[in-house]
Amino acid sequence: MGRNTSFIRWAGGKSWLVPFVQELVSGLQYKNYHEPFMGGASVFFALEEPGMSYLSDMNEELISAFSAVRDNPQRVIGYLSEFSNDEECYYAVRESEPREKYQRAARFLYLNAYSFNGIYRVNKQGKYNVPYGYRKNIRIDYERILRVSKKLEKAVLIAQDFADAKENIKAEDLVFLDPPYVVPKESSEVFIKYNQTLFSLEDQHRLADLIDWIDDQQAYFILTNAYDETILKIFQDRGGGRVITRERSSLIGGKQAYRGKIQEYIFTNIPERKEL
Repeated sequence: MGRNTSFIRWAGGKSWLVPFVQELVSGLQYKNYHEPFMGGASVFFALEEPGMSYLSDMNEELISAFSAVRDNPQRVIGYLSEFSNDEECYYAVRESEPREKYQRAARFLYLNAYSFNGIYRVNKQGKYNVPYGYRKNIRIDYERILRVSKKLEKAVLIAQDFADAKENIKAEDLVFLDPPYVVPKESSEVFIKYNQTLFSLEDQHRLADLIDWIDDQQAYFILTNAYDETILKIFQDRGGGRVITRERSSLIGGKQAYRGKIQEYIFTNIPERKEL
């Protein structure tokens, strides 16, 4: 599929990390692929999986949209073609509540493409509330949807908690873990407090238990996480792995937002073979 072929925009996406992951797994003989925090699935789309792929996420709308694209992309495209890229249509689609699987997927993809920054956000009533993004020169790539559908043919898509991925992970499988988090802005204490509702400290410890379990199964893991001292303390001695630091540009915010350099941790039990 090549680099950066996710067909949706997703906050925290890992397209920037794809070249590193490809180099990291180069020559690695793994069987099946797992992504318990699917999001936009940029890494999945960039890798060539030898066996089955198991993609999961807590976001049921996201999983449903991917499933619809896998099962019948033409029907999804048919519904998408009925929409136009303008403010009136956007808010009409946003207020709609289709029940049919392929209509729901078309709504999800349309809002993702034309919303402000591609953010997925719902209010307390569970209703999507991101405003129109005025992306007048953007068109949804139907050909990409068709290509993505082919890639998803061997993928099992599940809406579930990340820890439930254990059910399908076997020896020599590869697990890519990219939990939701924001980068630390001030102290580690502030970082923990800010992320408490996104992915709590308790969740981080559950994740550490999971990578221990993955290593015990003799499977491989790659975990991305925030560059924070608390995160390092939790994960540096877990899973029998090693710690790598990578730097990226900040991608969150509009065109006028300040975009500095951000460091992130990568933890993996893939043996080091050469300088990366």
